[in-house]
Amino acid sequence: MTERARKIFALDTNVLIHDPNALYNFEEHDVLIPMVVLEELDKLKVGSSAVAADCRQAVRTIDSIIGEASPREIAAGVSIGPNLGTLSILMYSGDASLQLTGMPEHVNDNKIIADLLAIQKKRSNRKLVLVTKDINMRLKAKGCGLEAEDYHNDQLVSDIDRLTTGYVRVAGSFWEKLDAIEPQQVSGERTHRLARDMLEQVIGGPAYVNQFILDDKEFIGRVLTSEDQVELELLNTGLLMKQHAWGLSPRDIYQAMSMYLMLDPDVDLVTLNGPAGSGKTIIALACALELAVEQKQFKRILATRSVRGLDEDIGFLPGSETEKMTPWLGAFTDNLEALHAEDYDPSSSEHYVGANVPLQFKALNFVRGRSFQQTFLIVDEAQNLTPHQIKTIITRAGEGTKVVCLGNLAQIDTPYLGALSSGLTYMAERFKGFQHGASVTLQGVSRSRLAAFAEANL
Repeated sequence: MTERARKIFALDTNVLIHDPNALYNFEEHDVLIPMVVLEELDKLKVGSSAVAADCRQAVRTIDSIIGEASPREIAAGVSIGPNLGTLSILMYSGDASLQLTGMPEHVNDNKIIADLLAIQKKRSNRKLVLVTKDINMRLKAKGCGLEAEDYHNDQLVSDIDRLTTGYVRVAGSFWEKLDAIEPQQVSGERTHRLARDMLEQVIGGPAYVNQFILDDKEFIGRVLTSEDQVELELLNTGLLMKQHAWGLSPRDIYQAMSMYLMLDPDVDLVTLNGPAGSGKTIIALACALELAVEQKQFKRILATRSVRGLDEDIGFLPGSETEKMTPWLGAFTDNLEALHAEDYDPSSSEHYVGANVPLQFKALNFVRGRSFQQTFLIVDEAQNLTPHQIKTIITRAGEGTKVVCLGNLAQIDTPYLGALSSGLTYMAERFKGFQHGASVTLQGVSRSRLAAFAEANL
């Protein structure tokens, strides 16, 4: 690529926090980091929060690229790697002539935009693009005549409606549609093998491992292998709806599919996406208690969640770590009460669980760097995690650990994340087709008719 064709991408701080390895994702184009961004990373890198850890990793990445380069070499651009562009650092000029009319000079975003406009003027033969996840900064940059865009490298889908749901519904009878293509000989076995292209013709799309297939005749199948010959597990609605976990039965077929996956010892990762009140937390908790207490498959249950402010606020709450986490993890305690509401003595049942079940609540920032063995790990509010943070958590899973990630993509609280850039979306797409991973999108609201109406109309 000629120098004129190579773009210059200037990165904002939030991009490096979102993905500390973002520098490697701009192919042969050049990357520019304003000095103001380094100052912001320096201020945010102290502490045990997830943001601080991401800042430290971003700084280490920059340092590993620059190495022993001289100031002149840094200004000219240091090679990021083979077949990649260069990395340079833009000094803040402080030149009064570069200040933007009507915009406060002390605001870092304005400093960055002003200096990039100066660079754009000097290098008019090169295309300069500001990359930031801050929508307002993109608007200000565009208003000043600077091209700006979001960081899209880790967005695996362009439309949230194309996100995998974990199942596909076939109108009419699944078997009749198969027989219309080629007559099937179904034995009394638990599984049935058929040609992949034939299955994809019937379901109208690609087939992948742990995908469910439903029809209007109460047939349900789960894809076990997706080679040229697909192995299909034969199930039905009645079988799945009769499942029990810690006394809890599914209310609809979507909850039943979720429970079936969580109780399957061959599935190590389950992602549940659904609206508030669709039963994500109570199903995960019931399955965790069933597998840890009744079946003894896990030594402990560990629950954590991503909440904006959690990393900072936990230190100011009184008591131990578990006591500090209790206000944030009220959803688990509420559902624990709901699971024992029909017992002869509900409070005694809850005390029994508390005394005999190794149920632990952990702050998200304390999960980093650890390794969990024989653990049922529940990550609530996972829609607020970045793809890098979700990777950090999933890689904590040791031998015999099952991870269940819960989230609602319609309720993202992190300012620089959207439904397409959320770690929950990223993980669901990345693990699609993984033999030991599965994803289900729940439907409906099970809390009450009031909650269902609010979810649909507010």
